[in-house]
Amino acid sequence: MKAVRLHAYHRTPVVEEVPEPTITGPLDVIVRVGGAGLCRTDLHIVEGQWAEKSGVGLPYIQGHENAGWVHEIGSAVTGLAVGDPVILHPLATCGLCPPCRRGDDVHCENSAFPGIDSDGGFAELIRTNARAVVKLEDGLAPADVAALADAGLTAYHAAKKAARRLAPGRRAVLIGAGGLGHIGIQALRALSPAELIVVDRSPEALELAGTLGARHTVVADGTQVERVRELTGGYGAEVVIDFVGEGGALEDGLAMLRRAGDYHVVGYGGLLTVPTIDIISTEINFIGNLVGSYTDLAELMALAAQHKVALHTAVYPLTDFAEALRDLDEGKVRGRAILVP
Repeated sequence: MKAVRLHAYHRTPVVEEVPEPTITGPLDVIVRVGGAGLCRTDLHIVEGQWAEKSGVGLPYIQGHENAGWVHEIGSAVTGLAVGDPVILHPLATCGLCPPCRRGDDVHCENSAFPGIDSDGGFAELIRTNARAVVKLEDGLAPADVAALADAGLTAYHAAKKAARRLAPGRRAVLIGAGGLGHIGIQALRALSPAELIVVDRSPEALELAGTLGARHTVVADGTQVERVRELTGGYGAEVVIDFVGEGGALEDGLAMLRRAGDYHVVGYGGLLTVPTIDIISTEINFIGNLVGSYTDLAELMALAAQHKVALHTAVYPLTDFAEALRDLDEGKVRGRAILVP
C-alpha cells in the first residue's frame, strides 16, 4: 500500500510502498482510510519536537486524525462489519487499567497513539482496536469529519469543560479561530448560552468566526486586550480558551481573564510565567486540555450529524503530502488540511 513515512527528523516525509497492516489480535480493526487530518502537531513531529516524548522508532507513518471504512476485523470484534463508515478515536486503549475502568480512557496506562507513537493514517490502511472505533451516522463522509478525530475532539473537550462555568449572561474569550478554534467556536455555541468573543490576527478567520456563532470579533492588532476589557465591562471574561498557546497569546489571554476565571490551555509551544501571588489573590484556574474521551467523540459526531459542527477543509491527495505540509507551515490552509489516499 502507499503510505507517507518519516525517515529522519527535519526532513520531509516521503510517499512509498509499504506492507499492509494485518490483524494481530482478536480486537484489532483494520480501516481503509477515507481521510486523514494534517495538523501542526504533524509539523512539530517532523521538526523533532515529539521525538523524546513519543519514543517512536523511525521510519514510521504519521497521521493521528483518521476516518474511513472498516476493512477487516478481529475474531472478537462485535458491532462492526466490513464496509461500515467509521471515525477513529486517536487512542487505542486497553479497557482494563484503572483509568479505563473509571471511564477516563484518555489517560489509559496501556494505550497506543497511532500516528504519534506507532504507524498512523497517512496511508491506505490503518490498524487500531475496536475500542477506538465510532460508527458514523448516515450523511457523514469520512473525509469530511476526519480532523474531528483529534483537533475537533480536543476543541470539544475544552468547550465541554468550559461550558460548565458559562451560565446565561457570562462571557467566554476564544483566542484563535483557525484549525482548532473554528471547531471550538461551534462546539461552545452548541453547548453554552454564553456570549462568545473571538480574537485572531486574521480578518478572514474572524469573518468566519462571526458566521459560526461569535457575538464579537476582535483583531489582534495590539489593542486586543483593551478591546476585550471594554466588551466585558472592564472585568474580563469568566472563561478564556486559548487555542494558540504561543506568540504572546498566553499573556494576552491572562489579561483578558476575570477574577476567579478559568484559563483553558489548548494550543501549546509557549511559556507562561505568572507570580504565584497573582494566582492566589485572584483565584484564577489554569486548566490543561488533552484530547477528549471516546464518549466525547461520540457526542461530537452527534453534533456533526445535526449540522451544529462542521469542518472547513482543504483536501489534498496523499501523494501531495509535501505540498500540504508546506501550505500548513506557510499558513495557507484555512481550517483543516485533509489527506485522501
